Amino acid sequence: MHIDRAVRDATTGTSDEGKNESIMRLSWALVHSKQPQDVQRGIAMLQASLANSSSPLQQREKLYLLAVGFYRSREYSRSRELTDQCLEIAPDWRQALSLKKAIENRITKDGVIGIGITLITIGFIAGGIVASLVRRK
Repeated sequence: MHIDRAVRDATTGTSDEGKNESIMRLSWALVHSKQPQDVQRGIAMLQASLANSSSPLQQREKLYLLAVGFYRSREYSRSRELTDQCLEIAPDWRQALSLKKAIENRITKDGVIGIGITLITIGFIAGGIVASLVRRK
């Protein structure tokens, strides 16, 4: 499999900088994949490599990719936490600001849908109670 070879290459590079660059490229590809298992692999790689971030720029990039991975995995609150960490490092970073807006929109949309489903369910239950009371009389 192409991804397995890329993972092996990324983890067996000669220099730490070369490994980090390979991990970043591969992680980017994985978290942007359409395959959920690839997204999870990207998240795992980034989490494992986060401690080895030697500069704030590297840390910011890894946090951002993690946020993207969690967003794509529908873990919006975790994605928002990581995006906020990115913005602590670089408050004007447009990519992170855009991702944060997308997360907030998604959370709002999912909340509205959840409220709608709850109200419909309550309506059906109330309708069923009313119907059973009417039938008894």
